[in-house]
Amino acid sequence: MKISSVELVRVDIPLVTPFRTSFGTQTRRDVLLLRIDTADAQGWGECVAMADPLYSSEYTDGAHRIIAGQLLPRLFAAGELTAAEVAEVLAPVRGHRMAKAAVETAFLDAELRAAGLPLSRYLGATRTDVVAGVSVGIHDTIPELLEAVEGYLAAGYARIKLKIEPGWDIAPVAAVRDRFGGEVLLQVDANSAYTRSDARHLAQLDAFDLLLIEQPLDEEDVAGHAVLAAAMGTPICLDESIVSAQAAFEAIRIGACSIVNIKPGRVGGYLEARRVHDVCAAAGIPVWAGGMLETGLGRAANLALAGMGNFTLPSDISGSDRYYRQDLTEPFTPVDGRIPIPTGPGIGVTPIPEILAEFATSRTVVRP
Repeated sequence: MKISSVELVRVDIPLVTPFRTSFGTQTRRDVLLLRIDTADAQGWGECVAMADPLYSSEYTDGAHRIIAGQLLPRLFAAGELTAAEVAEVLAPVRGHRMAKAAVETAFLDAELRAAGLPLSRYLGATRTDVVAGVSVGIHDTIPELLEAVEGYLAAGYARIKLKIEPGWDIAPVAAVRDRFGGEVLLQVDANSAYTRSDARHLAQLDAFDLLLIEQPLDEEDVAGHAVLAAAMGTPICLDESIVSAQAAFEAIRIGACSIVNIKPGRVGGYLEARRVHDVCAAAGIPVWAGGMLETGLGRAANLALAGMGNFTLPSDISGSDRYYRQDLTEPFTPVDGRIPIPTGPGIGVTPIPEILAEFATSRTVVRP
């Protein structure tokens, strides 16, 4: 395919409730969307970078500039190409995986829509729906946390993930276990908030029969995770450290993790995410689908990926109403704790024009 134009759309959309993690609190999402037009189809991609460089070094303004100033000119210069060639064309630009993922996803969506092929089938998904888990942010008090968890369990979510940080870890986890019992699937996510010296403290979490502890140490301290894994009974899952299939291979090789969270934006796109999945599957390491507070565009694509065979743990792909009163697409709603994977061509959804117009803060069309 050859690109005829690209529209960069910035969207400002409020969250239903503030979402607090160890690195900050979000009350709204500043989202960058891409629409790629070709002679045969139109494709959409969502950049998962946040407004500030706190989860990763990427952030929305930076991704916008990189895409407009560096990535799109390379795509335009390449002329006719396939989605499988996009990563190679963009490779001279170092890093910026979230920006690259958005571009590749939009191109892939257009390619698959033109072919009439759903993304799930293209990736090799074997399921028609995905088990929905929910990520619960840090609360001001334990009673508030318990009320939130109770609501999510009542809504049918199959797994609860608690965000933790120093000073908010053992007590809230104990309270949730005590209130809701051992049958609830429970895991925790530290977002790199701890150091190796916290190993003895974190080992107290072993008493609560957690599915996993996600990314307790800094993303660059992969070796430290191997040390921590030997000191804890709770399985270590890596998130921020896994930026590619090669990174996953090396982390698994040294025993730094026994579970991997896959976020397509973090690894550079859905094609690299599929490679991460395959590396983990070959090593017998289960994976699960993470989330970045995506709108329905990113949520739809994540569902397609999470339908692959080695995604054996509940996902972080919640219903639209977990984060947004009004999503940009038709809402995703769990049914009996599961969310159906879109069956239409490409990612299977598009923004609702009037809703996109309501939340858009800027729209820029770029042509070759």
